[in-house]
Amino acid sequence: MNIKEKLIEFIEDENGLTAVEYAIAGGLVVGGMIAAFNQLGDNATTKLNCLASAVNGASTDCTTN
Repeated sequence: MNIKEKLIEFIEDENGLTAVEYAIAGGLVVGGMIAAFNQLGDNATTKLNCLASAVNGASTDCTTN
């Protein structure tokens, strides 16, 4: 094989493109998971703070937060 044939074979090869597509899709999934867990963490922190206040004697309703 000469260099021209190798270059044409390299240009027509789409295996690398598939890897890039998977990397982009994986990045989007991880970004969505981070956002969801961040929101979940904020909500959990709010509920735990409310419950800690209730245990310490504050008369709070933790179901409305």
